[in-house]
Amino acid sequence: MNLEISFEGVQLEVIKMDKSLFSKFSCIFTWVAVLIALLMVSCTKNEPVDNENEQQPTTAQITSTETFNDSHMKAYHFTYTSTDPWGDPVTLSGTITMSDQLNPGDSAEGLLLYNHFTIYRADQCPSAGNLSEQALVVGSGLITISPDYYGFGVTVDHPQAYCISSTNAQAAVDALIEGSKLLSNMGYKWKDNLFNVGYSQGGQTAMAVVRLVSERYPDLHITRTFAGAGSYDLAATYRRFVVIDRSAMPSTVASTMLSYNHFMQLGIPRDSMFLEPLLSHIDEWILSKNYTRTEIDELVGSYDISSYITPSMMDTNSHHSHLMMAALDSDNLCKGWTPRGDENILLLHHTQDGAVPVENTVNLVAFLQQHGVTNLEVLMDDYGNYYGLPAHESGALVFINATKEWLSLYLGVSNWKQSNEDKKKACKNL
Repeated sequence: MNLEISFEGVQLEVIKMDKSLFSKFSCIFTWVAVLIALLMVSCTKNEPVDNENEQQPTTAQITSTETFNDSHMKAYHFTYTSTDPWGDPVTLSGTITMSDQLNPGDSAEGLLLYNHFTIYRADQCPSAGNLSEQALVVGSGLITISPDYYGFGVTVDHPQAYCISSTNAQAAVDALIEGSKLLSNMGYKWKDNLFNVGYSQGGQTAMAVVRLVSERYPDLHITRTFAGAGSYDLAATYRRFVVIDRSAMPSTVASTMLSYNHFMQLGIPRDSMFLEPLLSHIDEWILSKNYTRTEIDELVGSYDISSYITPSMMDTNSHHSHLMMAALDSDNLCKGWTPRGDENILLLHHTQDGAVPVENTVNLVAFLQQHGVTNLEVLMDDYGNYYGLPAHESGALVFINATKEWLSLYLGVSNWKQSNEDKKKACKNL
């Protein structure tokens, strides 16, 4: 794969000399300048990260390896250097997965950056071995790189930067860059394909990756982004939930408020945000990382937001509500950046989604179209309920099928098999 991710092209600067001072030696200086320039080009190589002829400097280190015989998959868990929510250097963790038949020297179909959905329990992150979604990708022949994000893996003792898209996108891009260098140094090779995939919180992160790449990584080209049911416009989501007074996932409402209050340093007291019994159990239920999302929702005990959020936070005219909405809007993916002209994006959203309102995708589509993104496939419909799952989880199943179908056609992989039970298991993890 020719991913020019972390190396800049050689720039040669020509200096015009004053003839009155150097006319006698102009030819000599000209030839010396040419020789120096040629020497610089010959000694400084802008190698792609999958080049097998030279080791790539990387901060990534393998911490463990794991094999999954049932899914014919092997995994390399690794650490790498990135930045924390405040922009300071931090060591994060992630996982590389691939077919157990792929060996160094073989050529994979490409790379897939997988951005995971909402998780709460410590053992649900990729480096802890929760790789059911990655197992669905093995048959494609792609190598998958999955970041844990800040707050899981080696940073599990810190609060997670839940739904702070800019932070999670940086963790994802750094995992991709350092992980690909690690793979190259191990002798793995891949075709020039890079796919960026995520659903729910992962969908938000996938689009934040698109934004980050457009702003800071001109040499990184994403073949296609697949983003499903992401919270792209959290301020609009907040206003929507306050109006309808209902969320299918109470844990995500509380976690978003906790995350933005903490990392954006809003200073809103907990008792100004939450009601009992949630107020007294935030550390145990959410921050301990001992419970899954479903378990936390059951502990909260109600889908009515006004039963666990204070009247002040329900009032969009209150001081604390204004602080929260301003913070959410500062990370809005539906404004404030310029997409590249060659973006290729698939967006999917179940129109009856009660966890992430469809307004998020509607607003994102309007923004992308306003900025001239033409390679945009939008799938928004009432997809019903599969296997008795709610709309958000049912949308995930449709998203998996749509992503697989497109990748199968693009890669020409006709024998990529996935059982319905495997896909159902992946959706139930949401």
